[in-house]
Amino acid sequence: MDNYNPNDNFNNYQNNYSNGYNSDYGTNYGGSDYMNAGFESGNPVANKFSDVKAILAEEVVAKSFLFMVVALLITAWASLTTSPRVAIRMLTGYNFYFLLGAELLIVLVSNWAVKKNNAILAGVLFAVYSYLTGVTFSVLFMVFTTTSITTIFLLTAALFGIMAVYGLATKKDLTSIGSLCFMGLIGIILAGVVNMFLRNSMFDTIISAVGVLVFVGLTAYDTQKIKKMVAYSNDGNVLTLALMGAFELYLDFINLFLKLLSLFGKRK
Repeated sequence: MDNYNPNDNFNNYQNNYSNGYNSDYGTNYGGSDYMNAGFESGNPVANKFSDVKAILAEEVVAKSFLFMVVALLITAWASLTTSPRVAIRMLTGYNFYFLLGAELLIVLVSNWAVKKNNAILAGVLFAVYSYLTGVTFSVLFMVFTTTSITTIFLLTAALFGIMAVYGLATKKDLTSIGSLCFMGLIGIILAGVVNMFLRNSMFDTIISAVGVLVFVGLTAYDTQKIKKMVAYSNDGNVLTLALMGAFELYLDFINLFLKLLSLFGKRK
């Protein structure tokens, strides 16, 4: 009893508890390793959300290109089945302004339909716009040879495909390129209006050359933008987003085709 010291027992207990706690927590739970392992393994909810977003992104991109191809087929069918004389009547006199107003109205209503998530209305208007474009394109067969139109179409498809793949694959943010191309587009429109009065063939060639560069850049930018739109996507608006993306890609393709045809098309 003379050798009994309560402090010794307390110290021994404290040491044993600390060693046991550190051993158990370090071995069985890994201590900080356990925490790190938890974060390294990832949050199941976050991983699930990421997987869903990845699936939606692929669906939006795939359907955008699918709808664009369908629209191009409608345009091609309309251009091949419409008499050029009908197209000429639509592009002359007051009919031209009526057609221009109708296309602008379609674009405005389509944007409204997209905001309201009305995929059916947006899809119908997209088809009508594609058909009207094809009707006016029937005039091209009066100006250019069929072989030339076919060759330029295939060239456009190849160039468009390359830039679309680049837009999907690149890690670089193309926003600055998109802004630059948009400013170039405005410049092309203004220059085209001016050249309607000047009727300068060299100026028209320069406009077409710049237009090719602009729409090549816009193709890559718009393709990447479609990927980014998935951040706002859900099961209920995939079709609407895909239609919006398809319409932008369709316009890029059509304008790129026209600029290349103007530069390299063989006239009759």
